[in-house]
Amino acid sequence: MLLTCGPHSLDLTMPVVMGVLNVTPDSFSDGGLFLHPENAIRQARRMAAEGAGIIDVGGESTRPGADAVEVGEELDRVIPVVEALVAGIDLPVSVDTSKPEVMKAAIAAGASMINDVMALQESGAVEAVAGPGVAICLMHMQGRPRTMQAAPDYEDVVRDVHHFLAQRVRACELAGIDRSRLVIDPGFGFGKSLEHNLALLAALAEFCRDGLPVLVGLSRKSLIGQLTGRPAGERLAGSAALAALAVHQGAALVRAHDVAATVDAVRIAVAVRRSRLAE
Repeated sequence: MLLTCGPHSLDLTMPVVMGVLNVTPDSFSDGGLFLHPENAIRQARRMAAEGAGIIDVGGESTRPGADAVEVGEELDRVIPVVEALVAGIDLPVSVDTSKPEVMKAAIAAGASMINDVMALQESGAVEAVAGPGVAICLMHMQGRPRTMQAAPDYEDVVRDVHHFLAQRVRACELAGIDRSRLVIDPGFGFGKSLEHNLALLAALAEFCRDGLPVLVGLSRKSLIGQLTGRPAGERLAGSAALAALAVHQGAALVRAHDVAATVDAVRIAVAVRRSRLAE
């Protein structure tokens, strides 16, 4: 499976690790560490050396309870980093944003993918990405970051999330966006309880059978803390375990803070999956 990412074509035959690069002061596990462009670029190069296949730059925290960021501030955080990465690293650069203005500026700066937790629902978002040939990740979120974990509720979380993503894919297709550019993400931790997250993970293969690449973002998430009691900085083992479980069920992209360990987990999961399919 090939994902069209602007000038890049991302081969998803082997699942790809997406390195997380938060250029924010308040992200839940690494806020402030890479706010300065030089630190961000150094971290991106480290992740590339560790085996990341794409770098995801985010200038607005979407952790539970996070405050919104003004467009100008997000642009100031993101665009210099995108420009430097495009010039200095031979990998696709993704930008994690829901703002059409940021999408347009990021694409103009050379970004190859837009990763949107709002699945292009903001006014003007579909139009911002329809023309350029960038990849688009459509994620499910119930509510908004500030309130999404207050009381998440579903009739059937797997069916409801699946239906939402199918609707957003259809909206993209109606706007002329080819399926070769689309990725879907069930949105672990975004308006979901522990039980909802576990149900989605157990049913992940259902999403993978739809023919679109599935991205999972489980790295250092609160569900690991709920299951293990460990704080965000001590969730490497849990993150790697979840990455392996997701890939075993067919996930094509794994968003991760700890790239080297995740690459190893992905390789092992793929080997087991291929062995099972060969029987």
